[in-house]
Amino acid sequence: MGVTERYVTGVLMGSGMRTTSPENMEPSSTEGGAEEKLVRSLPHKVILKHGQELEEEQEELAEHQPLEQEDLNFERWKRRPIPKRTLHQKIDDLKTYLWNAETNEFMGRSGKSWSLILLFYAALYLFLAAMFGGCLFCLMWSISPYHPTFNDRVMPPGMTMAPHLEGHEIAFNASDRKSWRKYARSMEEYLRPYNDAAQQRKNIPCDKETYFMQDDLDEAAERKACQFKRSWLGQCSGLQDANFGYSQGMPCILLRMNRILGYLPGQGKPINVTCGVKKGPPEVLGKMEFFPKSIFENKYYPYYGKLRHVNYSSPVVAVRFTGVQQGANIQVQCKLNGKGIINDSPTDRYLGSVTFSLEVGA
Repeated sequence: MGVTERYVTGVLMGSGMRTTSPENMEPSSTEGGAEEKLVRSLPHKVILKHGQELEEEQEELAEHQPLEQEDLNFERWKRRPIPKRTLHQKIDDLKTYLWNAETNEFMGRSGKSWSLILLFYAALYLFLAAMFGGCLFCLMWSISPYHPTFNDRVMPPGMTMAPHLEGHEIAFNASDRKSWRKYARSMEEYLRPYNDAAQQRKNIPCDKETYFMQDDLDEAAERKACQFKRSWLGQCSGLQDANFGYSQGMPCILLRMNRILGYLPGQGKPINVTCGVKKGPPEVLGKMEFFPKSIFENKYYPYYGKLRHVNYSSPVVAVRFTGVQQGANIQVQCKLNGKGIINDSPTDRYLGSVTFSLEVGA
């Protein structure tokens, strides 16, 4: 038996096949002839398969072999540092990035690529601008510039005061001009639109005490406004006393009810104004005078907005404190009183009232 035949016989025996040696094999036997044909037809495939198994076994054995001393030298596995580039090389790389003459690319992109990008973003932003413009057009088309579309939740008016420089605090010495001059200047600027000449030129005199309704006019037509002259404020007009009483220790303040478009305050009756001490004894505030009256007359309402009520002048109530106790820090609260007015809100101190501190020195 040759080497190849013995090797094949061993493989076949290991795989469970039945084989016989050439000495015991009879040539006339049908079984022996079949086995010999099988061995001759499969020698290369079996050898190849068995050779692969041997190589895999050798690789597995190699994996379990102990590491050599060279393999334990971890320094050889460390990442080698990248050599530092010089400034000249960095500049050359930057120039190549900005314009590559070999590929005709600008900043890594060809002209076609840049054209497609610019075209895409131009189309995108044109679409966004068109969509925004369309939404804005629909919004402006659906609302009126003269009156709000929904005004069913309008709160009652608040009240503001002048002078209003350092918050709601008025503190000065009557003998120190520098301490009260800023308040007098603020009052003068506030009352400038109420000058008699300006009111006579722009507005009309009104004698009625009822609301000045002008709803029968065209929606875009300009509305007329009633005059409110500065001279009506008497001692607090700044015409008789340019210092508005601050030099005498009897300061004046101006109260104004906030404008609300279309609002009819008081439900037919004028809104009354009162002032008093919020905390402390009431006698420290002393006597007060109101100009022209202590009410906001109905003839100045309703207000039709800036576009239609161009020359509208809000009525004001001037209050002069003639008997303030000197040296006392007084918390003064002025309120609006009338039907539909809220002046005791715990969350909004400006709703229907205004509170300020007043301290007058000698």
